[in-house]
Amino acid sequence: MTEQAKQELRELVQGGETLTVEFKGDWSGNKQTPNNPGLPDKDLTEALVALANTEGGCLLLGVEDDGAMTDVRPRHQDEKGLMALVTHRTIPFLSVNAILCELDGHTIMRIEVPKSRQLIATTEGVLLRRRLKADGKPEAVPFYPHEFMSRQSSFGDVDPSAIVIEEIAYNQLDGLQRLRLRQMIEAYHGDATLKELSDEELDLALQLVVMKNGDLHPTVAGLLILGTEKLLRQYLPTYEVAFQMLEGTEVRRNIFYRKPLLETFEAVSKEFSTLIREEELEVGLFRVPVPNYDERAFREAFVNSLTHRDYNLLGTVLVQIDDHGLTISNPGSFIDGVNIHNLLVVRPHSRNPLLADVIKRIGLAERTGRGIDRIYEGLLRYGRPAPDYSASDETSVSVYLNNAQADLAFMRMHITASDKPMPLDSLIILSSLLHEKQLSITELQAEVQKSEKIVHSEVEELVEQGLITPHGNGRGRTYMISAEMYAKAGNKAAFVRQAGFSKIQQEQMILSFIDAHESIKRGDVMELCHLSPDQSTRLLTAMRNKNLIQQQGTGKSAYYIRK
Repeated sequence: MTEQAKQELRELVQGGETLTVEFKGDWSGNKQTPNNPGLPDKDLTEALVALANTEGGCLLLGVEDDGAMTDVRPRHQDEKGLMALVTHRTIPFLSVNAILCELDGHTIMRIEVPKSRQLIATTEGVLLRRRLKADGKPEAVPFYPHEFMSRQSSFGDVDPSAIVIEEIAYNQLDGLQRLRLRQMIEAYHGDATLKELSDEELDLALQLVVMKNGDLHPTVAGLLILGTEKLLRQYLPTYEVAFQMLEGTEVRRNIFYRKPLLETFEAVSKEFSTLIREEELEVGLFRVPVPNYDERAFREAFVNSLTHRDYNLLGTVLVQIDDHGLTISNPGSFIDGVNIHNLLVVRPHSRNPLLADVIKRIGLAERTGRGIDRIYEGLLRYGRPAPDYSASDETSVSVYLNNAQADLAFMRMHITASDKPMPLDSLIILSSLLHEKQLSITELQAEVQKSEKIVHSEVEELVEQGLITPHGNGRGRTYMISAEMYAKAGNKAAFVRQAGFSKIQQEQMILSFIDAHESIKRGDVMELCHLSPDQSTRLLTAMRNKNLIQQQGTGKSAYYIRK
């Protein structure tokens, strides 16, 4: 093993068990004796099956639950033999990659498990998946038949919203909901070709109903749009929407809806509209409205939660407003291939394609499928923080929209920069620089979620336009909002504050801190000099190369003292 591979393995062990990392001791009671029965092959196979049926990951054989390394038994040290064992004990065959590793005087078998698109069971018929308990620790639990649909839909292999409910007759659907549907198509400038269709033609065109054995029956999407509350409770009991308003810890509004989807959308939107407050920003001869919440951003986020939720799971679409902002969450994780690090660039696709198509044709959602862009724009253009999806996990998707006071100077800055709306990537770059002061291309790349080449090109274009200014050269080059832009915004002094201290001043501040406290950590440098993590690392490295300081310890425990 290379030193880098050893360090990676060591960090895996130190990081403990997670949804994608499992430890299995190979000796009963940690005692390495000839008669020790050790870990049964059945238990090992079941642990690997659970990983494959969830997110895949890594199993470290020879490591106890508490991270203590107790070695692999001799009979499990044959890499090819272990891989063959797993293949022969799973249906369909699970192909894993086993690597025997030596680490800190111990022998560990690292078993890499791919995420399987099809369900994997042991030859004994055991079907398992992994989940996180309330304390954050993982466990393997039975994979029940009613959960299969959720997994298949997350891969895009089935469309739950297109399933036909043959128990419901066409004449049981609610004509008032169809009238609401027509009114929304008109109000939201939906697909114009739908307007002239008869009721039955409209329902068939949107696949709200389909012909089965000579009769019309609704799909799940049709039940959501045209069903009655009674039918929804009977045939789709997982469907529910909650609207909550909090003031501190006090609950001011707490309403639950099980009405048809469009009626629920209207009711929640009406509740939300009462909260919108506007001020005005004067830019030249124009007055620009500045709301505390962007209505289009809310609509896209709320519609997304209704459209992409997992209707096979019990749970509630929650719209919760507190003193600091708005949270919208829905049952069901991101579908396969989507995560918080690629939301802005991943190909648009839905867990419920038919329902998503209906919503787009009505006009409620962005027809390009890029509604996420509208959510981001609805915050960034006012100088507010970007939408926060970090609370999302394997059971739900959650987005937080901050209603912080709009940054009027930032708005004036980007509005006066161009006579047309600023592209989203440029807004993201400017917003990131507004909140983080100075960032490198690598740091901006993480925010824009595009390749380094594309981000570099967009940054240089902003430099040419005079919106941002570079500092430094090479890999250490960083960018910040230009003095000219601050001047246009009527805030000349802000540039000096944003530029921060010179490198010489920063070095002296760090040395003074060490003199006072004997040592300094990177986190101290970030707070002391108002730098990002990467900038702090580069500054400490430069000071170490100058023999001003020396490093003690490694990783998160590293600190620095005078040379």
